[in-house]
Amino acid sequence: MPVVTLPDGSEKHFPEAVSIADVAASIGAGLAKAALAGKIRDQLLDTSHLITDDCTLSIITDKSPEGIEIIRHSCAHLMAQAVKELFPAAQVTIGPVIDNGFYYDFAYEKSFTPEDLETIEAKMTELAQAAQPISRSLKSRDEAVSFFKDMGEDYKAEIIASIPANEDLSLYQQGDFIDLCRGPHVPNTSHIKAFKLMKLAGAYWRGDSNNEMLQRIYGTAWTNKKALKKYLNNLAEAEKRDHRKLGKQLDLFHFQEEAPGMVFWHQRGWQLYRSVENYMRARLDEYGYEEVCAPQVLDRSLWEKSGHWDKFSDDMFTTSSENREYAIKPMNCPGHIQIFNQKLRSHNQMPILLAEFGTVHRNEASGTLHGLMRARRFVQDDAHVFCTEDQLLGEIEKLIDFTFQVYNDFGFKEIQIKLSTRPEKRVGSDEVWDKAEEALDKALNDKGLSFDLQPGEGAFYGPKIEFSLTDSIGRVWQCGTIQVDFSMPGRLDATYIAADGTKQTPVMIHRAILGSLERFIGILIEEYAGKFPLWLAPTQVAILSITDKQADYCSELEKFCKKQGIRAISDLRNEKIGLKIREHTLERIPYLIIIGGREVEEKTLALRNLAGKNLGSLSWQDFASRIASENHPEQSGTD
Repeated sequence: MPVVTLPDGSEKHFPEAVSIADVAASIGAGLAKAALAGKIRDQLLDTSHLITDDCTLSIITDKSPEGIEIIRHSCAHLMAQAVKELFPAAQVTIGPVIDNGFYYDFAYEKSFTPEDLETIEAKMTELAQAAQPISRSLKSRDEAVSFFKDMGEDYKAEIIASIPANEDLSLYQQGDFIDLCRGPHVPNTSHIKAFKLMKLAGAYWRGDSNNEMLQRIYGTAWTNKKALKKYLNNLAEAEKRDHRKLGKQLDLFHFQEEAPGMVFWHQRGWQLYRSVENYMRARLDEYGYEEVCAPQVLDRSLWEKSGHWDKFSDDMFTTSSENREYAIKPMNCPGHIQIFNQKLRSHNQMPILLAEFGTVHRNEASGTLHGLMRARRFVQDDAHVFCTEDQLLGEIEKLIDFTFQVYNDFGFKEIQIKLSTRPEKRVGSDEVWDKAEEALDKALNDKGLSFDLQPGEGAFYGPKIEFSLTDSIGRVWQCGTIQVDFSMPGRLDATYIAADGTKQTPVMIHRAILGSLERFIGILIEEYAGKFPLWLAPTQVAILSITDKQADYCSELEKFCKKQGIRAISDLRNEKIGLKIREHTLERIPYLIIIGGREVEEKTLALRNLAGKNLGSLSWQDFASRIASENHPEQSGTD
């Protein structure tokens, strides 16, 4: 007689073994209809699973966090079933769930077309509406190999043959389609209600470029059509905001093959870059940092001593001279320790805060490069805090405050936090890892911040807090980190004189707030769709003459603006004013000043904002005062 305990603590008693579906039905018809799976002892199980012993059970629906993953997994099988019905000669290989959707790889002699995707999607809709039951069965490894070989599914047979022989394998069937899968899956195809096939791509079998090329079909699936529509709208919005397109449209930067993954900043883009850098430099002064600059190229022996060579040598650009090997720095920490080591440091001087806008190079695979978001050459707003153990908690808390201040000033209010703990491969004793993890955990709790735990995701030298930003269309960007390191200072001989006169090894906190400046600027471009708040806009004001008669007045007004620290340009071309307004609006310039005969006569200016609203006639000084009141980070944009 199994006793099933529900999440609210209530109990259900049954006279014999009972399925998860039956438990759901005993609670209510609505839950029975909505049930996708069950969770027992953190294991997700099909609704057909029989419960024979006492347990605690959660019923999974499309409202549960796990529900969407089950739907996407089942949708991948639905797509494979549709492909097999339409293209019987296609072989099914693998089809995992990914962020926001799924994919499946197929071996097929003909190339799928966009029109084929429409046909496949229509067949999926037909199969979903048929509410085909999905059933699970078990086979031994060797039985499964023979089964799929007899079906002509050679790729599937190869996968199964690599699995240990003593394991029973689960197979899932819906209609005539059957596939190897761990599950669980939805009870029937009617639970798959909102999906779309997105694109085609090539993929090597088992990810090995020496193997044959397969065809990959990507899809997305959601719990309902409203969620699907929102996702597709966000994709369309993201396409419009693509920083690579806006970078070209707004004349900010470009990339070219002669320097793969390395940005060429144009004047406007470099002005944006400098605004971000200057903002951070001002914050560094507020928080008492010393700004330093370490060499770009360091001897291999230093990277070996720090531990980076063993971990990152494949991602380093290297060179040699006079029988010595060097690496172009992929990170700044070893250089900062060398600067720390050049003086005899006392505990009374601690903490020592060293910051650098450090240019680093990483030999990223060419296929992973993505504009400013993933580059080979970039600048980190890097800093290292050298402190005593007693100071550690306080310094972490200051860094958390610093990080939130920066993100808020740039307009990001929704910030996700994760605490990443010790990985399997690491340096340092368990004792120092305990201290480091406890300090980060306590700092977050003292600040009253909620966070997710990421076991095993810390750096090789220490645990870390990760900060992720949510942008205006719901995308999440991981940016800043605070990492506690008890090991590297000792490896590189850093010491200070303690109160008792002994030499001690400092604790080092690695911190980056923006992360890569290039990537952060890419995020800003997409967050604001190029319509930057006034303080960030590369050009803040465009002064437009209506006729040639206003040219001298416009030029004088431009000089006045620049003396006031306003980034202004004049457009004195002999073009219609409507064309000028349109062009500078497309350039996302926050303010346009229109100068005609009346403005010259009255020594005023006619002001217009980016939204096209006329803001009236102003004196030069009133305009300068208006800009001064808005031209700082706390202002999120123009009126």
